[in-house]
Amino acid sequence: MLKKINNFDKADAHALKISQIEQTQIFTPELEFNAPARGLWNIVHTCMLIPQLHQIFVCAQGCLRGVILTAAEMKAMNRMSFVAIQENDLFDGSLEENAIEGVTAILDKMDAKPRAVAVFFSCVQLFAGCDLAAVLSELRCRFPKIDFIECLMHPTMRKAGLTPDAFMRKQLYAPLRECKVRPRSAAIIGNDFALAESSELFRILAANGFSWSDITLCRNYDEYLDLASCEYFISTQLNAKAGCEALSRRLGRKMLYLKQSYNFDEILANYRMMAEVMHLETIDLTVDRTETEQVLRQTAEWLDNMPIAIDYTATLRNLSLARLLLDAGFNVQRVYTDVITAEEIADRDYLKVHYPDLMIYPTLHPAMRFSVRKPGSGDEFLCIGQKAACYTGSRHLVNMVSGGRWYGFDGIRQLCCAMRRAMVEIVDTEEVIQIKGWECESCI
Repeated sequence: MLKKINNFDKADAHALKISQIEQTQIFTPELEFNAPARGLWNIVHTCMLIPQLHQIFVCAQGCLRGVILTAAEMKAMNRMSFVAIQENDLFDGSLEENAIEGVTAILDKMDAKPRAVAVFFSCVQLFAGCDLAAVLSELRCRFPKIDFIECLMHPTMRKAGLTPDAFMRKQLYAPLRECKVRPRSAAIIGNDFALAESSELFRILAANGFSWSDITLCRNYDEYLDLASCEYFISTQLNAKAGCEALSRRLGRKMLYLKQSYNFDEILANYRMMAEVMHLETIDLTVDRTETEQVLRQTAEWLDNMPIAIDYTATLRNLSLARLLLDAGFNVQRVYTDVITAEEIADRDYLKVHYPDLMIYPTLHPAMRFSVRKPGSGDEFLCIGQKAACYTGSRHLVNMVSGGRWYGFDGIRQLCCAMRRAMVEIVDTEEVIQIKGWECESCI
């Protein structure tokens, strides 16, 4: 007998109240469903931030399909090549030789050699014991004018150590070399998007005579290499922290982790630490805080109790954001996330006490395949994040990915403006969430 399987209640059955959550791994890892919301950046998008770089993937053809499609969708196939691994390569001892000769053949055919090459190895080489260091050493001998970067496309990294995304953000700065330091300069490390210059972060730097740089603003490879001359390295995203720490150790620079936050006290603590480490004259942010509080109250009143759903693709500090909005009078009903980071534990505990009925939904659970709704079927929700829009069926979308360009008090005010726009605008979410790597050039 045929059985109807489109049972939306199955997804709701796996949601939990925040008061029920004790572990940081909220939902038991198992077979996973990947929602058709594709705005997050992957290792291909991030690596493309290095100007005049060419990517070469050495892996099986099945794995190549996804990365090649990403490059094609970015209109960047001229910056992507591949060496396909065959099954017999795993048994005849030719993994290293094939990788070396394959990359060499690709580079020999180029009229103009790239300034840098990111060589991506996959899990199959690691499982087979391929000597990656020997491969890269030989390539550097053959092409001494090219900077070779070791990169990994290794799915097992998702469960232990640095994730593929965090490792890529570390390797993103591997070619930077020791050089003369430019006094009173700072580099923002590891962001996909340049932070909005309206942020008080840059106002503070400018008031103290500091210049700043960012890989997203580099127009050529020389400007990219010049990032190494900055006196301070600053990261704001959790997935960039390890890379920023490694870079600062290697080049002997001071590093600041000014974590993304929606908590006023944490924001001010970031700026106090920044002033102390960088020896800055502090500026009064009382007006910024007061104005932000006022904008939050006005926006909450303007939304008139409209239900809000947030997901982790919008910001890794999704519980911090939920806490801010709930305290300001917003009607946050759902958060879509699968884990709680260490930075979010205090927010979880606060929400458990003050908003115990806040619902936490998984995004990867297999039952969530039943929760993907037709756009327009859930327009009663205002969604912050693409997966929230996908799962609720709402066309009221704040299309923020990985924190977007917004930071600090200014970032919260910018978010409020975006929420107001999302309230009155109907977005074709089905089309929007298909764009892979939001804000990358796309052929879609």
